[in-house]
Amino acid sequence: MISVAILTISDRSFMKIRQDISGPALKNAAQELQWDIVAMEVVPDEITIISQKLIAWSDSGKINLILTTGGTGFAPRDVTPEATQAIIHRLAPGLAEAMRAFSLTKTPHAMLARGVCGIRNQTLIVNLPGNPTAAVENFQFIQMVIPHAVELLSNSAESEFHHKIKK
Repeated sequence: MISVAILTISDRSFMKIRQDISGPALKNAAQELQWDIVAMEVVPDEITIISQKLIAWSDSGKINLILTTGGTGFAPRDVTPEATQAIIHRLAPGLAEAMRAFSLTKTPHAMLARGVCGIRNQTLIVNLPGNPTAAVENFQFIQMVIPHAVELLSNSAESEFHHKIKK
């Protein structure tokens, strides 16, 4: 079972000016795979708040996958990639590259996508677009590799533990 947390990054949704549609759409897509949604939250486009939430969730040891939606464009307040890069231990560029390549088949605006993917501890963090359709389509495009990624991260923790014991 893959445990998932979904973080919507949007000033307007946080202030309840606009309903969060992307987070619930991602929740439905993950539940269709029978993945366990363990947390959902909406935060403003503030780098410190985003980073703190990503750290708390990934350091909890209870979440395999964090999906973020929003804040990945060119607007001045779009800081999700910077918040993610500040807290990850390793990049996972293949996922971001694959999503951008896929999105380019839909729209040339995909060239403006700045989302990143990375690993903190044993948690995979994936930045998805804020548009609900784009968020779900990108998630569905990479979903087939996520169970293997989660397994590798889980095994890497076990291998690291065994390596330390053998010393």
